[in-house]
Amino acid sequence: MRKFQFMTIRNERQFRALTGLSQKSFDTLLPEFTQCLESAREKNYKENQEQRRRKPGGGRKGALPSPETKLFFLLFYLKTYPTFDVLGCLFDLSPSKAEENVIRLIPLLKQAEQRLHVLPHRHFKPIIDNEQHNENTQEIIIDATERPYCRPHHARKQKHYYSGKKHCHTLKNTVISDADKGILVIGPTAPGSQHDYALLKKELEPNQPSLSLVEVSVDLGYQGIKGLYPAFREIHIPYKKPRKSKSNPTPTLTSWQKKENRAISRVRVEVEHTIGDMKSFQILAIKFRNHIKNMSDQVILVIAGLCNINNGYVVQ
Repeated sequence: MRKFQFMTIRNERQFRALTGLSQKSFDTLLPEFTQCLESAREKNYKENQEQRRRKPGGGRKGALPSPETKLFFLLFYLKTYPTFDVLGCLFDLSPSKAEENVIRLIPLLKQAEQRLHVLPHRHFKPIIDNEQHNENTQEIIIDATERPYCRPHHARKQKHYYSGKKHCHTLKNTVISDADKGILVIGPTAPGSQHDYALLKKELEPNQPSLSLVEVSVDLGYQGIKGLYPAFREIHIPYKKPRKSKSNPTPTLTSWQKKENRAISRVRVEVEHTIGDMKSFQILAIKFRNHIKNMSDQVILVIAGLCNINNGYVVQ
Protein backbone atom coordinates (compact mmCIF):
# COMPACT_ATOMS: atom_id res chain seq x y z
CA MET A 1 0.00 0.00 0.00
CA ARG A 2 1.28 3.47 -0.92
CA LYS A 3 -0.32 6.67 0.38
CA PHE A 4 -0.25 10.04 -1.34
CA GLN A 5 -1.88 13.25 -0.23
CA PHE A 6 -4.89 12.77 -2.48
CA MET A 7 -5.30 9.00 -2.78
CA THR A 8 -4.28 5.63 -1.37
CA ILE A 9 -2.93 3.04 -3.82
CA ARG A 10 -3.60 -0.46 -2.57
CA ASN A 11 -1.43 -2.68 -4.77
CA GLU A 12 1.06 -2.89 -7.65
CA ARG A 13 -1.70 -3.23 -10.25
CA GLN A 14 -3.30 0.06 -9.21
CA PHE A 15 0.09 1.78 -9.11
CA ARG A 16 0.89 0.69 -12.68
CA ALA A 17 -2.58 1.72 -13.85
CA LEU A 18 -2.10 5.24 -12.47
CA THR A 19 1.57 5.90 -13.26
CA GLY A 20 2.68 3.43 -15.93
CA LEU A 21 5.62 2.37 -13.72
CA SER A 22 6.16 -0.37 -11.20
CA GLN A 23 6.84 0.80 -7.65
CA LYS A 24 10.43 -0.42 -8.04
CA SER A 25 10.91 1.71 -11.16
CA PHE A 26 9.27 4.69 -9.43
CA ASP A 27 11.70 4.35 -6.50
CA THR A 28 14.61 4.18 -8.97
CA LEU A 29 13.52 7.39 -10.69
CA LEU A 30 12.56 9.38 -7.58
CA PRO A 31 16.08 10.22 -6.19
CA GLU A 32 17.27 11.55 -9.56
CA PHE A 33 14.05 13.52 -10.05
CA THR A 34 14.44 14.98 -6.54
CA GLN A 35 18.01 16.03 -7.33
CA CYS A 36 16.91 17.73 -10.56
CA LEU A 37 14.13 19.49 -8.68
CA GLU A 38 16.57 20.80 -6.08
CA SER A 39 19.02 21.97 -8.76
CA ALA A 40 16.25 23.85 -10.58
CA ARG A 41 15.15 25.44 -7.31
CA GLU A 42 18.70 26.61 -6.48
CA LYS A 43 19.17 27.97 -9.99
CA ASN A 44 15.90 29.90 -9.79
CA TYR A 45 16.89 31.29 -6.38
CA LYS A 46 20.27 32.54 -7.64
CA GLU A 47 18.75 34.14 -10.74
CA ASN A 48 16.07 35.98 -8.72
CA GLN A 49 18.02 36.55 -5.51
CA GLU A 50 17.97 40.35 -5.78
CA GLN A 51 14.19 40.50 -6.16
CA ARG A 52 13.43 38.08 -3.29
CA ARG A 53 11.90 39.36 -0.06
CA ARG A 54 11.70 36.00 1.72
CA LYS A 55 14.29 33.41 2.59
CA PRO A 56 14.25 30.07 0.68
CA GLY A 57 11.30 28.01 1.90
CA GLY A 58 9.24 31.03 2.91
CA GLY A 59 5.82 31.88 1.56
CA ARG A 60 2.73 29.88 0.75
CA LYS A 61 3.16 26.11 0.41
CA GLY A 62 2.13 24.54 -2.88
CA ALA A 63 -0.51 21.87 -3.39
CA LEU A 64 2.24 19.41 -4.44
CA PRO A 65 4.49 19.59 -1.37
CA SER A 66 7.03 16.80 -1.91
CA PRO A 67 9.12 15.56 -4.87
CA GLU A 68 7.33 12.20 -4.59
CA THR A 69 3.94 13.90 -5.02
CA LYS A 70 5.22 15.98 -7.93
CA LEU A 71 6.54 12.90 -9.72
CA PHE A 72 3.30 11.00 -9.11
CA PHE A 73 1.32 14.01 -10.39
CA LEU A 74 3.29 14.12 -13.65
CA LEU A 75 3.23 10.36 -14.25
CA PHE A 76 -0.52 10.29 -13.53
CA TYR A 77 -1.02 12.96 -16.21
CA LEU A 78 1.07 11.12 -18.82
CA LYS A 79 -0.55 7.76 -18.08
CA THR A 80 -4.22 8.79 -17.94
CA TYR A 81 -4.14 12.10 -19.91
CA PRO A 82 -7.05 13.90 -18.20
CA THR A 83 -7.97 17.46 -19.10
CA PHE A 84 -6.37 20.12 -16.93
CA ASP A 85 -9.78 20.77 -15.34
CA VAL A 86 -9.98 17.13 -14.20
CA LEU A 87 -6.32 17.03 -13.20
CA GLY A 88 -6.70 20.20 -11.14
CA CYS A 89 -9.81 18.83 -9.45
CA LEU A 90 -8.03 15.61 -8.44
CA PHE A 91 -4.94 17.39 -7.05
CA ASP A 92 -6.64 20.48 -5.57
CA LEU A 93 -5.24 22.86 -8.20
CA SER A 94 -6.73 25.36 -10.60
CA PRO A 95 -6.60 24.23 -14.26
CA SER A 96 -4.00 26.90 -15.05
CA LYS A 97 -1.78 25.78 -12.15
CA ALA A 98 -2.13 22.14 -13.21
CA GLU A 99 -0.93 23.09 -16.70
CA GLU A 100 1.87 25.22 -15.29
CA ASN A 101 3.12 22.32 -13.15
CA VAL A 102 3.08 19.89 -16.10
CA ILE A 103 5.07 22.32 -18.27
CA ARG A 104 7.58 22.91 -15.47
CA LEU A 105 8.06 19.27 -14.45
CA ILE A 106 8.45 17.56 -17.85
CA PRO A 107 11.97 19.02 -18.48
CA LEU A 108 12.99 17.88 -14.98
CA LEU A 109 11.76 14.35 -15.71
CA LYS A 110 13.81 14.43 -18.91
CA GLN A 111 16.91 15.47 -16.94
CA ALA A 112 16.35 12.67 -14.42
CA GLU A 113 16.15 10.12 -17.25
CA GLN A 114 19.38 11.49 -18.70
CA ARG A 115 21.09 10.99 -15.34
CA LEU A 116 19.86 7.37 -15.29
CA HIS A 117 21.01 6.84 -18.92
CA VAL A 118 17.59 5.66 -20.05
CA LEU A 119 16.66 8.60 -22.30
CA PRO A 120 16.80 7.60 -25.99
CA HIS A 121 18.98 9.45 -28.49
CA ARG A 122 17.42 11.67 -31.15
CA HIS A 123 19.63 10.26 -33.93
CA PHE A 124 21.14 6.82 -34.36
CA LYS A 125 24.78 6.38 -33.28
CA PRO A 126 26.22 2.89 -33.84
CA ILE A 127 27.91 1.25 -30.86
CA ILE A 128 31.55 0.50 -31.59
CA ASP A 129 33.58 -2.01 -29.56
CA ASN A 130 30.84 -2.45 -27.00
CA GLU A 131 31.47 -5.27 -24.53
CA GLN A 132 27.83 -6.39 -24.77
CA HIS A 133 28.28 -7.22 -28.45
CA ASN A 134 30.79 -10.04 -28.64
CA GLU A 135 30.98 -10.01 -32.43
CA ASN A 136 31.02 -6.20 -32.58
CA THR A 137 27.68 -6.33 -34.40
CA GLN A 138 24.67 -4.28 -33.33
CA GLU A 139 21.21 -5.57 -34.27
CA ILE A 140 18.52 -2.90 -34.53
CA ILE A 141 14.87 -2.76 -35.59
CA ILE A 142 13.46 0.34 -37.30
CA ASP A 143 9.80 1.31 -37.45
CA ALA A 144 7.61 4.42 -37.26
CA THR A 145 4.69 5.17 -34.95
CA GLU A 146 1.75 7.52 -35.43
CA ARG A 147 -0.54 9.10 -32.86
CA PRO A 148 -3.76 11.09 -33.37
CA TYR A 149 -3.52 14.87 -33.48
CA CYS A 150 -6.15 17.61 -33.34
CA ARG A 151 -7.37 18.74 -36.76
CA PRO A 152 -5.68 22.09 -37.54
CA HIS A 153 -7.86 25.08 -38.47
CA HIS A 154 -5.95 26.09 -41.60
CA ALA A 155 -6.40 24.03 -44.77
CA ARG A 156 -2.67 23.98 -45.52
CA LYS A 157 -1.86 22.57 -42.09
CA GLN A 158 -4.70 20.07 -42.40
CA LYS A 159 -3.08 18.64 -45.52
CA HIS A 160 0.33 18.72 -43.83
CA TYR A 161 -0.79 16.60 -40.87
CA TYR A 162 -3.24 14.29 -42.64
CA SER A 163 -2.14 10.65 -42.76
CA GLY A 164 -3.47 8.66 -45.70
CA LYS A 165 -2.58 5.48 -43.84
CA LYS A 166 -4.61 6.31 -40.69
CA HIS A 167 -7.22 8.49 -42.44
CA CYS A 168 -6.90 11.19 -39.78
CA HIS A 169 -4.48 13.91 -38.68
CA THR A 170 -1.45 12.46 -36.91
CA LEU A 171 2.07 13.02 -35.59
CA LYS A 172 4.82 10.59 -36.53
CA ASN A 173 8.16 9.49 -35.04
CA THR A 174 10.83 7.02 -36.09
CA VAL A 175 11.52 4.40 -33.39
CA ILE A 176 14.75 2.37 -33.32
CA SER A 177 14.94 -0.47 -30.81
CA ASP A 178 16.85 -3.69 -30.27
CA ALA A 179 15.95 -7.28 -29.45
CA ASP A 180 16.01 -6.50 -25.68
CA LYS A 181 12.96 -4.18 -25.99
CA GLY A 182 15.24 -1.22 -25.40
CA ILE A 183 14.41 2.06 -27.17
CA LEU A 184 17.63 3.42 -28.63
CA VAL A 185 16.30 6.32 -30.71
CA ILE A 186 13.15 8.43 -30.90
CA GLY A 187 13.33 10.55 -34.03
CA PRO A 188 12.09 14.16 -34.11
CA THR A 189 8.32 14.54 -34.28
CA ALA A 190 7.02 15.09 -37.82
CA PRO A 191 3.61 15.65 -39.44
CA GLY A 192 1.68 12.49 -40.29
CA SER A 193 1.71 13.12 -44.05
CA GLN A 194 5.39 12.15 -44.27
CA HIS A 195 6.27 8.59 -45.24
CA ASP A 196 8.16 6.33 -42.83
CA TYR A 197 11.06 5.89 -45.25
CA ALA A 198 11.22 9.63 -46.03
CA LEU A 199 11.61 10.31 -42.29
CA LEU A 200 14.46 7.80 -42.02
CA LYS A 201 16.32 9.37 -44.94
CA LYS A 202 16.19 12.75 -43.14
CA GLU A 203 17.37 11.33 -39.82
CA LEU A 204 20.04 8.77 -40.78
CA GLU A 205 23.05 9.59 -42.96
CA PRO A 206 23.60 6.72 -45.43
CA ASN A 207 27.40 6.98 -45.72
CA GLN A 208 28.46 6.49 -42.10
CA PRO A 209 31.39 4.01 -41.99
CA SER A 210 30.23 2.65 -38.63
CA LEU A 211 27.01 1.34 -40.21
CA SER A 212 29.04 -1.64 -41.41
CA LEU A 213 28.74 -2.96 -37.82
CA VAL A 214 24.94 -2.76 -37.84
CA GLU A 215 22.37 -5.38 -38.83
CA VAL A 216 18.90 -3.92 -39.36
CA SER A 217 15.35 -5.31 -39.68
CA VAL A 218 12.55 -3.25 -41.25
CA ASP A 219 9.06 -3.73 -42.71
CA LEU A 220 7.84 -3.23 -46.28
CA GLY A 221 7.39 0.50 -45.65
CA TYR A 222 11.15 0.84 -46.17
CA GLN A 223 11.43 -0.53 -49.71
CA GLY A 224 14.55 0.83 -51.36
CA ILE A 225 16.61 0.83 -48.17
CA LYS A 226 19.10 -1.68 -49.57
CA GLY A 227 19.97 0.65 -52.43
CA LEU A 228 20.30 3.82 -50.33
CA TYR A 229 22.04 2.25 -47.32
CA PRO A 230 24.60 -0.22 -48.71
CA ALA A 231 26.84 0.48 -45.70
CA PHE A 232 24.68 -1.65 -43.39
CA ARG A 233 26.21 -5.04 -42.68
CA GLU A 234 22.91 -6.75 -43.42
CA ILE A 235 19.35 -5.57 -44.08
CA HIS A 236 16.37 -7.84 -43.39
CA ILE A 237 13.22 -6.76 -45.24
CA PRO A 238 10.24 -9.01 -46.03
CA TYR A 239 9.54 -10.22 -49.55
CA LYS A 240 6.62 -8.46 -51.20
CA LYS A 241 3.89 -10.47 -52.87
CA PRO A 242 4.03 -10.00 -56.69
CA ARG A 243 1.33 -8.03 -58.49
CA LYS A 244 -1.52 -9.84 -60.16
CA SER A 245 -1.21 -9.87 -63.97
CA LYS A 246 -2.34 -11.80 -67.01
CA SER A 247 0.85 -13.80 -66.98
CA ASN A 248 0.56 -14.37 -63.22
CA PRO A 249 -3.16 -14.48 -62.30
CA THR A 250 -2.59 -16.04 -58.87
CA PRO A 251 0.53 -14.39 -57.45
CA THR A 252 2.04 -15.94 -54.34
CA LEU A 253 5.30 -16.13 -52.48
CA THR A 254 7.38 -19.27 -52.52
CA SER A 255 7.50 -21.41 -49.38
CA TRP A 256 11.09 -20.29 -48.81
CA GLN A 257 10.10 -16.61 -49.06
CA LYS A 258 7.25 -17.14 -46.59
CA LYS A 259 9.67 -18.81 -44.21
CA GLU A 260 12.05 -15.84 -44.48
CA ASN A 261 9.19 -13.39 -43.84
CA ARG A 262 8.16 -15.29 -40.71
CA ALA A 263 11.75 -15.22 -39.44
CA ILE A 264 11.91 -11.43 -39.96
CA SER A 265 8.52 -11.00 -38.24
CA ARG A 266 9.75 -12.89 -35.19
CA VAL A 267 12.54 -10.33 -34.85
CA ARG A 268 10.47 -7.26 -35.73
CA VAL A 269 7.73 -8.06 -33.23
CA GLU A 270 9.97 -6.63 -30.48
CA VAL A 271 9.66 -3.09 -31.85
CA GLU A 272 5.88 -3.57 -32.11
CA HIS A 273 5.80 -4.61 -28.44
CA THR A 274 7.94 -1.58 -27.57
CA ILE A 275 5.56 0.80 -29.36
CA GLY A 276 2.65 -0.93 -27.62
CA ASP A 277 4.32 -0.30 -24.25
CA MET A 278 4.68 3.39 -25.10
CA LYS A 279 1.05 3.66 -26.14
CA SER A 280 -0.12 2.25 -22.82
CA PHE A 281 0.38 5.90 -21.79
CA GLN A 282 -2.89 7.48 -22.88
CA ILE A 283 -1.23 10.74 -23.92
CA LEU A 284 0.22 8.82 -26.91
CA ALA A 285 -2.89 6.72 -27.58
CA ILE A 286 -5.71 9.27 -27.79
CA LYS A 287 -5.92 12.54 -29.70
CA PHE A 288 -3.12 14.87 -28.60
CA ARG A 289 -4.71 18.12 -27.38
CA ASN A 290 -1.75 20.20 -26.16
CA HIS A 291 -0.66 23.12 -28.32
CA ILE A 292 2.34 24.14 -26.20
CA LYS A 293 5.49 24.48 -28.31
CA ASN A 294 7.58 21.26 -28.47
CA MET A 295 5.27 19.49 -25.99
CA SER A 296 4.34 16.76 -28.48
CA ASP A 297 8.03 16.00 -29.06
CA GLN A 298 9.07 16.07 -25.40
CA VAL A 299 6.20 13.83 -24.30
CA ILE A 300 7.06 10.87 -26.55
CA LEU A 301 10.75 11.19 -25.63
CA VAL A 302 10.21 11.05 -21.85
CA ILE A 303 7.69 8.21 -22.19
CA ALA A 304 10.26 6.20 -24.15
CA GLY A 305 12.64 6.80 -21.24
CA LEU A 306 10.00 5.56 -18.79
CA CYS A 307 9.59 2.37 -20.84
CA ASN A 308 13.36 1.86 -20.71
CA ILE A 309 13.23 2.20 -16.91
CA ASN A 310 10.44 -0.37 -16.73
CA ASN A 311 12.44 -2.80 -18.86
CA GLY A 312 15.70 -2.18 -16.97
CA TYR A 313 17.39 -0.99 -20.17
CA VAL A 314 20.36 1.41 -20.24
CA VAL A 315 20.92 3.41 -23.43
CA GLN A 316 24.55 3.26 -24.53
